[in-house]
Amino acid sequence: MIVLYILIAILVLMLMIVIHELGHYIVGKKLGFKINEFSIGFGKVLWQKVNKTGEKISLRLLPLGGFCAFYGEEDDVDAEGKPVDPKDPSLFNNQKPWKRILVYLAGVTFNFISAFIFAFILLVTLGYGNAYKVDSVNPNFVATNITTNQIVEFEKGDLILEIDGKRIDYVWEQTVENMVVAEDGKSYDFTVKKTTGEVVHYNVVVQTAQQQDYNAESNTYVDVFDEETGDPVMFTGLGINMALTSVPVSFLDALWQCFTLAFGFAWMVLKTFWLLITFQLPISQLGGTLTVISTVATSLDASLGVVLVYLPLIAVNLAVFNLLPLPALDGGHVVFTGIEAARGKPINRNVESTIHFVGLIVLFAFIIFLDLYHFLG
Repeated sequence: MIVLYILIAILVLMLMIVIHELGHYIVGKKLGFKINEFSIGFGKVLWQKVNKTGEKISLRLLPLGGFCAFYGEEDDVDAEGKPVDPKDPSLFNNQKPWKRILVYLAGVTFNFISAFIFAFILLVTLGYGNAYKVDSVNPNFVATNITTNQIVEFEKGDLILEIDGKRIDYVWEQTVENMVVAEDGKSYDFTVKKTTGEVVHYNVVVQTAQQQDYNAESNTYVDVFDEETGDPVMFTGLGINMALTSVPVSFLDALWQCFTLAFGFAWMVLKTFWLLITFQLPISQLGGTLTVISTVATSLDASLGVVLVYLPLIAVNLAVFNLLPLPALDGGHVVFTGIEAARGKPINRNVESTIHFVGLIVLFAFIIFLDLYHFLG
């Protein structure tokens, strides 16, 4: 089965690449750019077709990327190998800067749009880190029903959806650990979905009481005492044992939550990048293309449903990564084109091409290093 999971992981990655390159292709066509080739993958051509407009549509050996080759973007020859006229207004680099910037940004835009769609699908089918499921409750702790003002008890299986009006959201770090302070006397309003489907509001007070552990054999709670002193072990908190879980979201709620989820993923990517460049994150926590494929395949072995999580996550990763203002990436091309627009003339094309080429080599070397470090380190 692991071979099947690897194939699924590769297909997920290729889907993200196709979406990205389609962005460049569609916007380029709309703006009147000539396109030599649209390719998925690098290396040896496995399949190729020339359409009515003379564009090559290709599938190449290595499914680790792709490209949309515009006429005169990099080479000084056309698709047939004939020299191009450097003054030809249809050449990519002779097009107006604002048009080229739109083409460069189209790939990441399509990735973000796909991330919203995939996030919507995830939310209405599985949800994502948006609730806590109650496992057990220390009987020494009590809560009050806000509506009836009666003392109530949480029950196993209850879902905690909100705390003080803020919904549980793992991506934006709206978790119990971050929203609840374990200080005696503090109170919080919990929105709880009962196992019956009823949604109720409880007022929960942080209390200090004797710690009790659940005894599965007797199905009761027993007091906990210090083994050395014999004194009762005290505990300050909510008295609820719960675990973060995911629950499906309604269609209407998912229509807006898909945006917050996708941008939450983007924030996680940017935060990770910041931790990396400030040396707060070890290099072992990162991985290249093969590591991504391996991670997705391993996760699929546990549950096929996890692919619904990876679709928006990878889409956002690809979008944010390509937006970075680094040579060879879309963000780097936007920077150079923006400088050209500001100066009224481009930076020396040979210098720019060299910078992007070196950047591409460094990028590939870094990705390969990450994969080798992950698998051999």
